[in-house]
Amino acid sequence: MAAQGRGSAARGNAAAVAALVLLCVLLHGEVAESAVYTVGDRGGWGFNTASWPRGKRFRAGDVLVFRYSPKAHNVVPVSAVGYNSCAAPRGVRALTSGNDRVTLKRGVNYFICSVPGHCQAGMKVAVTAA
Repeated sequence: MAAQGRGSAARGNAAAVAALVLLCVLLHGEVAESAVYTVGDRGGWGFNTASWPRGKRFRAGDVLVFRYSPKAHNVVPVSAVGYNSCAAPRGVRALTSGNDRVTLKRGVNYFICSVPGHCQAGMKVAVTAA
């Protein structure tokens, strides 16, 4: 009978080890999830957001949320040239919901507001994702 008790204890230990391994896998999976950032933090997408990324570490797959008044602004993903010149290429589709979600690609991701004068007044942001 003592042998059966040891077998039960061994099964219990194996179950505990399996549960611990599963917990470690689940916790590691959570760390690998993409992060979600609201551009401009509480102030949202607006003027002078170019410095907003400073001090933050972004990864490819992270999500940027652009919150703004859709009656006043928009969001346009652009190239470095479009960012520097504050010009959206012809045919590019502006995001206009006021609560836009954009998944970052590896490298530098550029965004501007294409409402006349807004980008020139600082409504643009460049985010580098590792």
